Amino acid sequence: MSDEASPRSASSKEPDLGGRRIAVPETRELDVFSALLERRGAQVLRCPLVAIRDAPDPLPVLAWIRAFNAGACDDLVLLTGEGLRRLLACAQRADAALHADFVARLAQVRKITRGPKPGRALREIGLRADIEAAAPTTAGVIQTLSTLDLQGRRVGVQLYGSEPNLPLQQALIAAGASLSLVSPYVYADAADLDAVIALIDELAAGRVHAIAFTSMAQVDRLYRVAGDSGRDTALQQGLARTVVAAVGPVVAEALAARGVAVQAMPAGDFFMKPLMRALGEALRVSK
Repeated sequence: MSDEASPRSASSKEPDLGGRRIAVPETRELDVFSALLERRGAQVLRCPLVAIRDAPDPLPVLAWIRAFNAGACDDLVLLTGEGLRRLLACAQRADAALHADFVARLAQVRKITRGPKPGRALREIGLRADIEAAAPTTAGVIQTLSTLDLQGRRVGVQLYGSEPNLPLQQALIAAGASLSLVSPYVYADAADLDAVIALIDELAAGRVHAIAFTSMAQVDRLYRVAGDSGRDTALQQGLARTVVAAVGPVVAEALAARGVAVQAMPAGDFFMKPLMRALGEALRVSK
């Protein structure tokens, strides 16, 4: 998760989070997001649930990049900004020329992005998305792709984590496309088991006013730990009494699938500052 998080004085539009205890399971930009909340007076309970790491074996990723550079894809579906950045970093570590060729080929193919984050990653290297999905979800990508003639097209798909995204694969195959898949990163556990259990216990005891989820993997791990430790009911009851925020619809859907109501989500820009503002409004209403 990334954002335009440069420090600036709080305006009248910024929420007052004084006296509120907010759990933050973010990992990659934990300090940045926490600082946004703390500057508005919040007490932040930090518990990074997942870490993002490069694919354990870089060889399949490098093979995909070389094939892509050689013209193996007509289109590229980018599901996350993290994925594009990891691909670029993998190419750069292997060979500067490979990286340069990758950027050059990216400029030539049709690029379809799931939401603003991969679009931002493209702009970092001077490129833009050709098509942005109707909504920043798999369903939104599928809906957008359904308007295109993909018969005989060779479509690259950058996956997130180890999730194969079978609905997207099936939609592309049904449309007549051939697929070239790449998984440039994986999710791993971050906080140790005791820290996650302590977070669940704090939620269950009502000592947390809000929790802000920024990835589906965070939701998955929290529920996995709750199940393994016999705290399923405690977690569900704790979340029911807590203001739950989600950075975007993918995370909100993962929570809804578990019966959790999301009270705060940015309306359109799925980044940290809009999440912080949506969370502040939900906490204001809940007083």
